[in-house]
This record gives sequence, structure tokens and C-alpha cells, in this order.
Amino acid sequence: MDPFRQLDFLGIEDEFSEEECMVRDTVRGWVSERFLPVVAEHFEAGTFPSELVGELAELGVFGPNLPEEYGCAGLNNVAYGLICQELERGDSGLRSFVSVQGSLVMYPIFAYGSDEQKSHWLPRLASGETIGCFGLTEPDFGSNPGGMLTRARRDKGDWIIDGRKMWITNGTNSHLAVVWARADDAIRGFLVPTDRPGFSAPEQKRKWSLRASNTSELVLDGVRVPEDAMLPKAKGLAGPLGCLTQARYGIAWGAVGAAMACLDEAIRYSKERIVFDKPLAGFQLPQKKMADVATDITLAQLMALRVGRMKDKGTLEHQHVSMAKRNNVDMALRAARTLRDILGANGITLEYHTGRHMCNLESVYTYEGTHDIHTLAIGQALTGIAAFR
Repeated sequence: MDPFRQLDFLGIEDEFSEEECMVRDTVRGWVSERFLPVVAEHFEAGTFPSELVGELAELGVFGPNLPEEYGCAGLNNVAYGLICQELERGDSGLRSFVSVQGSLVMYPIFAYGSDEQKSHWLPRLASGETIGCFGLTEPDFGSNPGGMLTRARRDKGDWIIDGRKMWITNGTNSHLAVVWARADDAIRGFLVPTDRPGFSAPEQKRKWSLRASNTSELVLDGVRVPEDAMLPKAKGLAGPLGCLTQARYGIAWGAVGAAMACLDEAIRYSKERIVFDKPLAGFQLPQKKMADVATDITLAQLMALRVGRMKDKGTLEHQHVSMAKRNNVDMALRAARTLRDILGANGITLEYHTGRHMCNLESVYTYEGTHDIHTLAIGQALTGIAAFR
């Protein structure tokens, strides 16, 4: 049996179009052939495989659901979700790199930028010539972005930006930063080339999660950008939160891919591992664990597909994405922990993938809205009462 078909227990693939399956299979093959052979080395070294960025661009995974006129693939959102699923089957850091590039850098330029900003930046980002990052979270303001301290002030027709951002994926390797700052009238977004004087992005080291991903602090000390660096159509928190909704959608799919990778590895390992003269897979407890995980993955697949179809119809709202991100990441983290146990002592080595996914998912559980914050977003949607304060 095809191992991937085995992981699709109810045949949800039948609900995908031919194009959606083709996109998924293309990315799946690339991840298996080009990324998985090197990910353990990069995870151990704490580096991102930048040498593969050009190949990712050729795959068309940067902003794949944006229009072709900007050099993007023009795919629907389910196809984009399947791309995220397959990338995170490789590693959460790989999907994070692509999510930031597409959902947090290209999307705000497309949705909130001027025609000039779109025509200048989007083709460069789609081709991988330019790498971007997204600066919203600050050292003291994560779940409460409205408290941000970064400031932008006018000076002789330019903007001067001062502040710090924290936990920024791609920051050290980026050429362009989408920086959110408090201006005179509201929170605004700015396109900041990272070679500007006063801009620095020291890398955050000593991580035990997302090690095959570049994570940085952004420091802006009197960084001067021209007037036209501001995104004209973004005013207030709705701008950055709208970007996060796009990225969280991809996370909901990506988490399914991570869980699928762990289940696939546990099934194969348990069939080969001999315990008390028979395969580990022949015992009741491992079978129960794998049956539970397979069921949870199936439910998460259905949720991801549903929100994808809603997104393509234009009926998806942020609380729907909160439910999918919250459920699917929680599912994947629990699955990784359960299946790591099946691998025994071997599960803590980088010869196997499940422990790496388990560590990565601890970050995914927290970033772009913690599990608890998404709980409250759903609660507010159900009751009409905000419980954030």
C-alpha cells in the first residue's frame, strides 16, 4: 500500500481536484528528495538550508495563492494548504520560512500596498531574489500587539522608525522587513530594506525548537525610510492581524503534515522492531496509540479542507482559522509525543524525525497566537464577550 494513502484513512484525497493533487505531489517529492536528506544536519547545526531557496522559488511556493501577474502561481487556497502540509511534513522551520515569505510579507504588500509597491516587490519575493520577514511581536508585547512600543515619526518627508521586534523568522537572512509601528494616527506597516543604517537583526541562538530555522531580533535605531515605504491601505491592528490570519491558515495544514510524518515513521518502525520475538506493531498498546493518532489526523484533515474551501469561497473568518490552528497544532503535538514513545530510546536521535517534529511543534503551539489566545478568540465568537482582559 502507498504509505501516504495509508495515512489518508478515509480517502480525503478524493475531495481534491487533479490540480490540487498534482501540486501536493510535486512538493511532496521535492521534500522527500531534496530536503529530508539534509534536515537533520541543519537541525543539529542550528541553520536553515539557504542553498535550497532557489529551488523553493522554482517550485512556486512563495505566495502561491497570489496572482500570476506578480510572478506567483495563482493557485487556490486548498492547493496552498497542501503545499504547507507537505513542507511541514519535512520540518516546521521549512514551512515557517515559506509562510513568512508568502503570508506575512507578500500578502500585506498585495493587500495593503500601492501599485508601485506591488509591482516592485512581489516579483522579487516570488523569485526568491528578495527574502522578507515580518516584524510585529516585541520583547514585552506578544499576545497584546496593541501595546507595541515601536514608533514611526515624520521627518522632512521621510519616516524615522525606532523600536525592537522579537522572535522574527528569517530576520537575519532578510533583505526586506515588514515592520509595524505606532505612527501619529494609528499602527502602520512599513517596508524597510534591511541594509538601511540603524537596522540590525541579531540571530537568537540556543534554541531547542525550530533549530533548522533562522530566528532573530530586529533592532531599529533611527532607521530612515521614504514616505512611500508605508503601506497605504493598512491602518490599525486590522492590518497585521489580517496577515496573521493568512499565516495561521497555512499552519493548520502544516500541522497535519507534521503529524502524518510522525505516524508514517511509527508504523514503519513498529513493523520492523522485534520485541519479545514479534514486531512491536503486533502488540495492543502500540496499535491503540497509532489508531488514536490516525483518527485525530483524519479529523484535522477534514477541518483543514473545510476552512480551505471556505477561504476559496470568501466565507472564512478569523475565528474559523483560530479553531483550525488551535485544534490541528494541539493534535500534532500530542501525536508527536505519543509516537515518539513508540520509538523508545531511538526516538531521541536525529536518525528519526519524530523527536524533531515534537520539539518544533512546541513553538508552533505558541507562535502566531498561543493555544490559549485562540481559545479566547473562539470563546468570544461563541458568546459575543471578550475575555482577553
